[in-house]
Amino acid sequence: MGELIFDRILRILIMSTVELKSNLHQLIDDIQNTKLLESLHDLLSESKNAKAGTLWNSLTESQRNEVMVLMKNLRAPKT
Repeated sequence: MGELIFDRILRILIMSTVELKSNLHQLIDDIQNTKLLESLHDLLSESKNAKAGTLWNSLTESQRNEVMVLMKNLRAPKT
């Protein structure tokens, strides 16, 4: 799991802000799971005011699992 996060973070770091926002919008538009969208909304809302490095630690185990599932789905080839 840690390798997946690291790989995703590296890809994000090399994206421009415009690319990142565009990709994020597309990913969100593709999500049909309301519960996942709510979790992402909460995560982004909390992260807006969080200090660097504290967000992941503030998540519940369930929220962390949802993030990991999302990241796994992002890496899955689109059919």
